[in-house]
Amino acid sequence: MRGTVSSERHPRAAGFTLLEVMIALAIAGIALIALLSLSNRAIAVNERLQKITQATLLAQDKMGETEAAFESGTLSEDEVEGVFDPPFEAFRWRIAYEPTPIPTIRMVTVRVLWGDEKKNEEVTIDSFLF
Repeated sequence: MRGTVSSERHPRAAGFTLLEVMIALAIAGIALIALLSLSNRAIAVNERLQKITQATLLAQDKMGETEAAFESGTLSEDEVEGVFDPPFEAFRWRIAYEPTPIPTIRMVTVRVLWGDEKKNEEVTIDSFLF
């Protein structure tokens, strides 16, 4: 028997090279940063929507008080403003009245504002009193 010489090369070891691992980690890191940024944005949007919802409910409540005062005859048609009681002291309100072409009907506007004076955010509700 003759000795046989194998012409087979050594099989490449299974696994990933260091370069492949580094590229995969870089891609995973970029994706993670994007997801964290998206999460922070979602939290900010949720906070803003919560403020808008609270302001809308407070404006509806103030409009209800105004309509009740009108029906009882105790409504003063001067423009008034104030701050809500705790826990809503971050919100301010303003009520304004405007005449309409029909003398017995008044338009009332309730504005609920929050934020600093330079960057106010607000919710406005208009209604008619007759």
